[in-house]
Amino acid sequence: MFETVELGRKLPKETYREEQERLRAELLKIQRRVEDDNLAVVVLVGGVDGAGRGDVVNLVNEWMDTRNISTVAFDQPTEEECQRPPAWRYWMAMPPRGSIGVFTGAWYTDPILRRAHGEIDDADLDTALHRVTAFERMLVDGGVLLIKLWLHISKKQQKKRFKKLRKRKETAWQVSEQDLKNHERYDEFRWVMSRTIRLTSTGEAPWVVIEAADRRYRRIEAAKQIVRSIERRLARPPLPSGSPAPEIDDPHTILDTLDLSQSLAREDYSTRLEKAQARLAELSRRASAAKVSTIVVFEGADAAGKGGAIRRIIAPLDARHYRVIRIAAPTDEEKAHHYLWRFWRHLPRLGRFTIYDRSWYGRVLVERVEGFAHPNEWMRAYKEINDFEGQLVNFGIVLAKYWLQISSEEQLRRFQEREKTPWKQYKITDEDYRNREKANAYEAAASEMIGRTSTELAPWTLVEAEDKRFARVKVVETLCDQLEARVVEVEKRRGDGAKKK
Repeated sequence: MFETVELGRKLPKETYREEQERLRAELLKIQRRVEDDNLAVVVLVGGVDGAGRGDVVNLVNEWMDTRNISTVAFDQPTEEECQRPPAWRYWMAMPPRGSIGVFTGAWYTDPILRRAHGEIDDADLDTALHRVTAFERMLVDGGVLLIKLWLHISKKQQKKRFKKLRKRKETAWQVSEQDLKNHERYDEFRWVMSRTIRLTSTGEAPWVVIEAADRRYRRIEAAKQIVRSIERRLARPPLPSGSPAPEIDDPHTILDTLDLSQSLAREDYSTRLEKAQARLAELSRRASAAKVSTIVVFEGADAAGKGGAIRRIIAPLDARHYRVIRIAAPTDEEKAHHYLWRFWRHLPRLGRFTIYDRSWYGRVLVERVEGFAHPNEWMRAYKEINDFEGQLVNFGIVLAKYWLQISSEEQLRRFQEREKTPWKQYKITDEDYRNREKANAYEAAASEMIGRTSTELAPWTLVEAEDKRFARVKVVETLCDQLEARVVEVEKRRGDGAKKK
């Protein structure tokens, strides 16, 4: 597929000067429109070694206003990045709306290198590229304009380029011994790159392949593609806003099958809770040693007891090793990113706990019911959430998800109790009573959410929370079961590894 960009195109100096003057003005103009239209743009610069990726990155920063551009050259993951799933560092680098991010060495580098060096086969490469396209689709659906530029030079041109760079002291560092070794395997790399571009050039995020041997031609073509892509994106009509969910009759859902009469006597509660918390304390220390992270997600009806359950979890934990994230309306910073960004940013380090009081499920609950999200947005969120959780679990994180359910009568009783208790009054607001009027819509949304996101990797645990003691013990005990299964698995694997050594 690269034959069409090995034609030896060159741009005369005079033409380059004229185009440069015009394009610099256009880039600055369209950059202001990006800011005014609150559009997030990612320019992904890939290509063959020696093709001028750094030069194109420098061009963007030279010809545009750098105050609104973030440039990231992804190299080997840092120690901090290795503590989280691989996609974490890409999410953290995403530019907010109204700005431009320029990336090199991003999510394509690892699968290309591993396949070219024979560390993975074609099936593994295709699987990795499928994950990449899903990730890019999520970004685009979330409002990001993804511009992918691939710079290509032939094997002969690469050899000539390396030779020229190595002759000069100030540029010799740009060609490493690994670059020279990769050059000897140029044909393998060419095949892998061709397959990669073909499988990941999609309608929403197409690759633009640029003949890059001539510096002037390369620069002008890159600038033109950036301008064209942004202009096309800005010309699209905005997505209409959502509308509140219509009132519905009382639905019969999976939540209606829960036996809310289950309870626990005070003495049994004290005995079982103490035992479960002691078990959790031991498991948390083993998890820290085994570098097993834990994420606990709490959703449920208002006043269902999420806060009380969380307090019973954190009581036996080392305060240095956990964070409780209480999710409210997004801040301005969070609104400027994809809705999952604020959850990615709080992922725990290896061996630590993060507990979410409300979570990413707000997209398919409150945002759906209240009309804050368009139907297209919350409907595709089920897949996005399953993909997100799959990445967490596949990285080795223990993901425990709890839905706490109470009856409407018990909820009203707890509301009234909060109003009468001075130190609980902060928990009750007019919003809580307003949400009761939409109880049927929330229950229907919750039931669909549970059905679509209770996967083999990340199942929901439904908790009968009418009796607080019963609910708290069930939460702590089931968390221990999940954590123990993962810790034992890791300990066993490490033990087998030690024996082999």
